[in-house]
Amino acid sequence: MLLKVGLDVLKPWPMIFLIDYVLGRKVMPQWLAQIATSLPGGDSAAGLIGWSVAATVVIFLLSWAVGLAHSYANISLGQRMTYDLAADLFARLQHLSLRFHRSRSVGDSIRRVTADANCVATIVKDALLPIVAALVTLVSFFAILWQHNSLLTLLALAVVPYMAFIFWLYAQPMLDGSYRQQEIESRIYEVSEQTFAAIPVVQAFGREEWHDRQFAKATSDTMTATIALTNVQMRFKILMGLSTAVGTAMILWVGGRQALADQTSIGTILLFLYYLSSLYDPLASIMYTSSTIQTAAGSAKRVREVLEKEREVVSKPGARRLSSVRGEVTFDNVTFGYETDRPVLQGINLRVQPGETVALVGPTGAGKTTLVSLVPRFFDPWSGRVLVDGNDLREVDLKSLRQNIGLVLQEPFLFPLTIGENIAYGSPHATQAQIEEAARAASAYEFIDRLPSRYRTPVGERGATLSGGERQRISIARALLRNAPILIFDEPTSALDTPTEQAFLASLDRLRQGRATFVIAHRLSTARRADRIVVLENGRIVQTGTHDELIRAGGLYARLCEIQFGRTEAAAS
Repeated sequence: MLLKVGLDVLKPWPMIFLIDYVLGRKVMPQWLAQIATSLPGGDSAAGLIGWSVAATVVIFLLSWAVGLAHSYANISLGQRMTYDLAADLFARLQHLSLRFHRSRSVGDSIRRVTADANCVATIVKDALLPIVAALVTLVSFFAILWQHNSLLTLLALAVVPYMAFIFWLYAQPMLDGSYRQQEIESRIYEVSEQTFAAIPVVQAFGREEWHDRQFAKATSDTMTATIALTNVQMRFKILMGLSTAVGTAMILWVGGRQALADQTSIGTILLFLYYLSSLYDPLASIMYTSSTIQTAAGSAKRVREVLEKEREVVSKPGARRLSSVRGEVTFDNVTFGYETDRPVLQGINLRVQPGETVALVGPTGAGKTTLVSLVPRFFDPWSGRVLVDGNDLREVDLKSLRQNIGLVLQEPFLFPLTIGENIAYGSPHATQAQIEEAARAASAYEFIDRLPSRYRTPVGERGATLSGGERQRISIARALLRNAPILIFDEPTSALDTPTEQAFLASLDRLRQGRATFVIAHRLSTARRADRIVVLENGRIVQTGTHDELIRAGGLYARLCEIQFGRTEAAAS
């Protein structure tokens, strides 16, 4: 960059030498005359013309080579910074709480990583580095021009206050317009992600045209915001360009009159005209750079929203690691909710012993999933404590806690990997024999064995090549392979047929030995086999006991059984 500035300073001098000292026959300074006469053919006008041309060509070639290297280095620097920041954003987003991710769409998060991360390259290579180059250029040009003609130099800089005023006037509107444009543009990502994630539903209900209109509206709103931002930027650039035109006109007027009065040379005027454009370019660069920074600031603000977001759930400094976990889980007067003043759980007291299976049942919205989400510490309770083996989860290392928990979500999620890699996702060092044993325990071995590539079979995006029941069994096998002392199953049999459900439950009876197992069950046939059934309603525990005890006691559980099985079957069970 500095070499490029130096060559820009040298560019007009072969022409000035030719016009003033060769064609204009102006007397050379002694040091310049000594250099000229030392050159081959420097004692004649023709020879000096040749040297002027040669110097012009050499400076041009050097400028071209340095400019090429500068562009390459600039692009390389920008890309490396962009991908480094994108990696930081990606890592940060992975560790932010589920509350953060539930408040924002997946498309918006993707855009922050893939598009907004480019702001760092824009600010550094397109803004800050050009400012450094502009300042070096300004100092160099000012020093040279001041020595030649101080009056013309002052006239050239007279427009700087006007430029500063224009920047002050437009800086905030450009920042506001950029942020608004970035926020609206993220809607395109949101609509795309939401539509393609639900494509079976979209096609089944024939809603393609409605989603087309949603996408069109998102692009239209983005275009409107972009045009509004462009209008502000164009007015800024027009007013900045006016200042350079006025400055050039003043130099021509005053310089021309000085030349007529023999107060300055034609070469000096040409030098000023050349340097004037090179002088105003850095000035405009500084001002336009501010425009560039304001434009990138919208993306930078969105990046900072993620990087400065405090993680809600973190390990305390010096938190102790959990080792030799038995699996006793205790909820001690726990109250929690997702929104202020709207508790989902209220005063929960529950203790689950190692080797005990507890089924959580109750109507939708009773707080079953919320309750078990506190065990791996996806959230911290508002009040009360959750303990594992007597250790308050806030006091233990988060990673070591989650390593001791096997989890099956209500909606089984598979990655676009092979079946074996999906089963071993939580246990990447598992052997093939261990993977197959987990598949047997989850009643997945038979259907995997029928596949041509067996455990090397790719499952597609979100497990698209498998049925719902097969995806569920892979998800169960993944949890079982972890061999954790605490197991959490959120509706594990919801996608299984009756024979497969019975086979899985029989396997679970064997695997739960010595483990604390939570089973969220809407299908009460699953709950019957539990050692204890906990019934939740409106965030509170309203009943607890075995299946037979709760049937005899009546109440909510008995009503749920009656609805699901009928009065006679519920009583007989």
